[in-house]
Amino acid sequence: MRLLGRFNRSLVTCSALLLSLWLPLPADAQSPVAPDDYRLAAGDSIEVRVYGEDDLSMRLDIPGTGRVEYAFVGTFDLAGKTLRQVRDEFYQRLLGDYLIEPRVSVSVVRYRNFYIYGEVARPGGYAWEPGLTVRKVITLAGGLKERASGSKWFLVPEGGSQEDQRRVSEDDRVGAGDTITIEQSFF
Repeated sequence: MRLLGRFNRSLVTCSALLLSLWLPLPADAQSPVAPDDYRLAAGDSIEVRVYGEDDLSMRLDIPGTGRVEYAFVGTFDLAGKTLRQVRDEFYQRLLGDYLIEPRVSVSVVRYRNFYIYGEVARPGGYAWEPGLTVRKVITLAGGLKERASGSKWFLVPEGGSQEDQRRVSEDDRVGAGDTITIEQSFF
């Protein structure tokens, strides 16, 4: 009888786990940038893996030009491309002359920085990761200082200028390359 009870509990636990994997995440829990939509830029580092060909697998740091040299096949322009586009381009260049059917994967090893300034304990640049919100960014920067404003928080998107600045709250998403400023409160 006790064995049957344990089996039933295990069955319920497994069913609940499978159901939770099947159900979609709520919108606010989902990453703002799906891996296929993430656009590479200077400061990102990727790993290109060609299965069975260790000499063709390597880590590439994307410089300011957005261009990298890759063994045997030349120069690649990576800035502005998705991981899928990069993978497809590596596949096409390796296909035929070098490999019959290359199996290529591309992944981000390190995302470029976002920046936070103003009334936080440790202002500066931090490596971005999918799902970051202003609240999480403030936590990474050591929290708000005593004189920090509770509402004068501003974000300038990557590549933007002061004219692109917008007010944000703690649940707003932060993208790679964005700059957040936390102003001082006067009361």
